[in-house]
Amino acid sequence: MGPLTLGLLIFYIWPIIRTLYLSFTETGVFGGSTWVGAANYATLFQDPELPQALLNTALYTVFSLIGIPLAMIVASLLNTPNLKFRSAYRVLFFLPVVTMPAAVALVWKMIYNGDYGILNQLLGYVGITGTSWLNNPATALVAVAVVGIWSSLGSNIVIFMAALQGVPQSLYEAAELDGAGPVRRFVSVTVPMISPSVFFITVLSVIGSLQIFDLVYVMVGPDSSALPYVKTIVFLFYQKGFIQHDQGAAAAIAFVLLIIILILTVLQFSLQKKWVHYE
Repeated sequence: MGPLTLGLLIFYIWPIIRTLYLSFTETGVFGGSTWVGAANYATLFQDPELPQALLNTALYTVFSLIGIPLAMIVASLLNTPNLKFRSAYRVLFFLPVVTMPAAVALVWKMIYNGDYGILNQLLGYVGITGTSWLNNPATALVAVAVVGIWSSLGSNIVIFMAALQGVPQSLYEAAELDGAGPVRRFVSVTVPMISPSVFFITVLSVIGSLQIFDLVYVMVGPDSSALPYVKTIVFLFYQKGFIQHDQGAAAAIAFVLLIIILILTVLQFSLQKKWVHYE
């Protein structure tokens, strides 16, 4: 346990303690810190950008959860007996997971481009006039969320497919004898039996969505007119810490985000007793 505990202390516990300390200081660009107490938190909660950043992060998190039932449905379809090209489908769905986020963001940025993007070209074929998806405040956040769902779909499918392998076939046979159709069997048998995996993926999805940054930075960029409608709490942290060089304010944002993640995770664990079924 010694090496594991040492690694935990160095790479997890100490950064949290250091961040908490920095959040109560004012640090210069070239080092040196001055204790300022709760001034950084007071300034943060008075920052007019904070409510919008929290709202954008919450909306993105809600959008990202749409990918969970989508992954569940796709995994169920891929788990169909005698499905042709099953391995090829698995590889295709998993490719985004092993692709660099920056590369994914750049490709989707070109797809969403309002002038030459393929999405607007396809919409034009059916008589729909597209927009500049990443520069339009009404569509920018949704466009980024779609890419986030697409990127995480493969890993969620793999987890669900593993869970589906553990569902006894006898349950489906009994449900079919009782007259349950495919949809009814999915709702009444599949979903309850794989609910632990649903809970696991939900926890990870919420934590990952609250920390979203790379897609927003690459796809929308710091100079876009739509940035205020897409800026997340981590993007605000980046601006404070790396653009304005206000490490104290950035540390305060990081610690507030840590508290939010802890609260939501504890809430999820407390509610899982009502809907997660363990054997």
